[in-house]
Amino acid sequence: MGRLRVKGKAGAAKNFTTRSAAVKKLQCSLADFRRLCILKGIFPREPRSRKKANKGSSAPTSFYYTKDIAYLAHEPILKKLREHKAFAKKLSRALGRGEWSSAKSLEENKPIYRLDHIIKERYPTFIDAVRDIDDALCMVFLFASLPSNSRLPPELVENCARLSAEWQLYVLHTHSLRKVFLSIKGVYYQAEIMDQTVTWLVPYLFTQSVPADVDVRVMLTFLELYQTLLSFVFFKLYTDAGLIYPPPLDTKKDEGGAGLNALSLEDISRPHNVESSKVVSVEGRQISGKAVRQTIKSINASLETDVLDVEMSNSEQPPTASDEEFTTHPSSSDNVTSAALPTLQSLMSLPQTLSTTLLSPYTFFLSRETSRSIFEFIVRAFGGRLGWPASSGSGSPFDESDPTITHVIIDRPVVEKDETPAQRDLRMRRKYVQPQWIVDCINAGKILLEEPYAQGRSLPPHLSPFGEYEGAYIPGEGVADKQTQEETGDEMSGDDEEGHIQDDESLDAAITVAAEDPSALRAAELAAEASGVDFGAFEAKVKKLNKRQSQKSVGNLVEETEQDMNKMMMSNKQKKLYEKMKYSQQKKSTEREKLESRKKDIEKRNKRKGHD
Repeated sequence: MGRLRVKGKAGAAKNFTTRSAAVKKLQCSLADFRRLCILKGIFPREPRSRKKANKGSSAPTSFYYTKDIAYLAHEPILKKLREHKAFAKKLSRALGRGEWSSAKSLEENKPIYRLDHIIKERYPTFIDAVRDIDDALCMVFLFASLPSNSRLPPELVENCARLSAEWQLYVLHTHSLRKVFLSIKGVYYQAEIMDQTVTWLVPYLFTQSVPADVDVRVMLTFLELYQTLLSFVFFKLYTDAGLIYPPPLDTKKDEGGAGLNALSLEDISRPHNVESSKVVSVEGRQISGKAVRQTIKSINASLETDVLDVEMSNSEQPPTASDEEFTTHPSSSDNVTSAALPTLQSLMSLPQTLSTTLLSPYTFFLSRETSRSIFEFIVRAFGGRLGWPASSGSGSPFDESDPTITHVIIDRPVVEKDETPAQRDLRMRRKYVQPQWIVDCINAGKILLEEPYAQGRSLPPHLSPFGEYEGAYIPGEGVADKQTQEETGDEMSGDDEEGHIQDDESLDAAITVAAEDPSALRAAELAAEASGVDFGAFEAKVKKLNKRQSQKSVGNLVEETEQDMNKMMMSNKQKKLYEKMKYSQQKKSTEREKLESRKKDIEKRNKRKGHD
């Protein structure tokens, strides 16, 4: 006789646990349970049958894997949370009784938990951590721009600002920035760190306010995890680059609004300052630190002379780069000529997709209405020099009167004012561009013309560099732009020619309608006769359009037949998925055609206005 199956002891009822049962098993509060799930990466699951998983009940609830809850039961943080709960009870009791000494000792021995082991568990390798820092960076940059209040302590905001500045400083040092996009939400940046693409969002520097309906406790739990993760990642990145982490902060520069200039990068190999007054006793003799450093210098000098003597005695010259070139020898057994193998020099000589020193030949000056934090990061990441007025903060490497300035980033309309000859000459030697020019140059990978981005000009469309779906509408490209370029290439002179072209367009439209509807053929003949078109040419156009439409209809019929035959071999689930895919494709193509036709109409309208 087989084993008897008891209801609720096998299947979905055993594999899934409700949230209330999980809280009861872990013996913690709901807030602590949420914190544990966020820190450990455990989230609710959806069973196939909610009624079976809930042992016959259809009440709405959240389900978790039973194994996940058993995994949480052995978490060290859960023990620390229980200790903190006992600590809070003891502290409140001591304060209520007026036992101030015991309360002070309890506060000094307050239980604190660390998240280091969780980071190592969730990210076994460093590449896994780099792939997952997108959300962490977005959260840190968001909290760095928020004001401190009762729910957000100032220490938390300062720590987020420090982490964001350290990340920007590393990207500047390694020139890892690749793409920038100015959107309504903020500025999207994309960098390449260890062959991994990292994208994050930085909000604009406006006065932010935390809405009252937002549960800040959940966000603070995520932020706690993300701060620990970023500290691990930044330490590894800085150490691999040979830099000291955390980078030293100059408090005076930071108070003066120096921004990234308040942080300084120091090499790990740089010797630290040793106190010269330190004296060590060795075998009864007093030896100062200065004597130790002099002895080390003398030893290094003697080693250098020995190395020089060895190099002079060695007559063999080191192989040069030209001697190490790979030479191919033809095979005696194979008569077919083999392709040349790529060498290290040939691979290094290949052109790079994006120049990290794109802006290095130029010197920029920010006008006071432009955002310094955004464009200082962008320009310096691509090798450019940047200055700003004193109203934007201290630490500018040069002022507005510097003769090496090539571009002025300005975002205000043109205003006529009286200028001295010296000011006019200085203005003529510089190029005044709007901020979008820098971002578009970076996304295009080359220096664009400054004229479309000049001060006071209407800017071209700012396109997203992150790529759209295949076949998406792009304002600067497409069929509409090709047609407009062809139309602008053939310049029309005189009102007679313009009227003649308009008549031809109306005639072509009438012929197209007649080809689709035979009853409108007579109206098309009359229109052709009124425009002076020969009857033979009219018939030829009609036959050509009929032939083209018949070919299209035959092609569409064959395609539809093939699609129907393919759908017959599909299951119901595959058919539904296929129909959804075709519907989305048709919707996208319709949207593209609509935008292209609108673009064409706007171009024609502007062209007519130009002729008028």
